[in-house]
Amino acid sequence: MTTTGVPPEREERDERSKDRRAWLREHSELGVCVMLLALGAVVLTDALTMDVEITQRGPVGPKTVPVAVGIGLLLVSVLLAVDVLRGGRGEAEGGEDVDLSEPADWRTVLLLAGVFLATAVLIEPVGFPVAGALLFWGAAYALGSRAVHRDPLIAAGLSLVTYAVFNNLLGVPLPGGPLMGVL
Repeated sequence: MTTTGVPPEREERDERSKDRRAWLREHSELGVCVMLLALGAVVLTDALTMDVEITQRGPVGPKTVPVAVGIGLLLVSVLLAVDVLRGGRGEAEGGEDVDLSEPADWRTVLLLAGVFLATAVLIEPVGFPVAGALLFWGAAYALGSRAVHRDPLIAAGLSLVTYAVFNNLLGVPLPGGPLMGVL
């Protein structure tokens, strides 16, 4: 027993636990490395198991970009881990237009999340042109635009152009929904 009444083994174990927590706190960026590594592995696995014989039109196919992104994520995760373990530290936010004393704008975050979720749910039944227009208009609204006459028109135009480019020019089929025969 020590003078504090705690067995020496427990004091030593508590000290190691404090040291471990301090090390993890100093190297918290490793959590980002693990997340990037996992995301890269998922993207690369999904890209390499993709069935693309039907859509392959040339030497550069649908697998090219996902494979490049997956490899990039894996490479960045490893390079970031090496930097963190060598003592590199992320810089605290010092943006000129960011007031760190203000709380997060959760209303905007939740509105954007709702818009993305609604788009994911609606894209199959109503098609990309309608769901895309709702996505573009909803994102503009969530980010503060209140031009009620202009924003829906711009969103509809942007959605139709995006649909036409992907569907007709790039050959990436998007669901047309009820407008399939019209477009």
